[in-house]
Amino acid sequence: MNTSPTMPSAAHVRRQSSTVAVFSGGALVGVLGGLVGLGGAEFRLPLLLGVFGLAGVAAIIVNKLASLVVVAAAMPARLSGVPLGEVAAHWPAVLNLLAGSLVGAWVGASWATRMATATLYRVLAALLVLIAVLFSAERFGTLPSSNLATGPQLVAGVTAGFAIGVVAALLGVAGGELLIPTLVLLYSVDTKLAGSLSLLVSLPTMLVAFFRYSRDQAFEVLSQRRRFALTMVVGSVTGSVVGGSLVGVVPEGVLVPLLTALLLFSAVKVWRHA
Repeated sequence: MNTSPTMPSAAHVRRQSSTVAVFSGGALVGVLGGLVGLGGAEFRLPLLLGVFGLAGVAAIIVNKLASLVVVAAAMPARLSGVPLGEVAAHWPAVLNLLAGSLVGAWVGASWATRMATATLYRVLAALLVLIAVLFSAERFGTLPSSNLATGPQLVAGVTAGFAIGVVAALLGVAGGELLIPTLVLLYSVDTKLAGSLSLLVSLPTMLVAFFRYSRDQAFEVLSQRRRFALTMVVGSVTGSVVGGSLVGVVPEGVLVPLLTALLLFSAVKVWRHA
């Protein structure tokens, strides 16, 4: 009697390899995001488009789902690192930005579902360049404080929130890379506190964009490729935990230029996708 184990089928091996690749990709993105205190969605989107072959809006939706879970998982730890009283003292800034970002998220998601594919890719590429510039400026401390009076600050906050909501919806990101410099610039808070406050803005903003995307046919990607989406989410969360534990291991003087270059390279790849 033959007692040798049954050989796995070629299809089973391919599925296994694919699952490993998707998990590894998500984990790598999570590590990069964890190292700099962000969700990493700006690195995940080019991966979804260029490596895993998802079409524009479908890639944004998967990216948005992963961003939602990563931010929700990171929120308790991030908020516990800053005194509650300090966070509560800046609720006006959070509400000010939310007044614009919630509307911007709805509008941005609506635009994404209506744009021609080539136009969408070019918009995504331009936004990746913008994020690379702001990320570098914020990390190297070149952002000033505006010191605006209350009235102009409210108007600027709603306007900035709207723009951030649009960008976050279009890219499927949490928006921390835009919210943190905005909080530093408009409300004169330090970077650590801005990181915690940004979560309070980004989570509701992402939920609004996600709800708007749920009304589009492309949202079916989450049911059609359930295994893929779940694996990407698990990999991203795992990687973000690992990346967070490695903070300080890689000097910012090396990490920031490297990640900025990666964002710019991703922008070129996405542009060429068009």
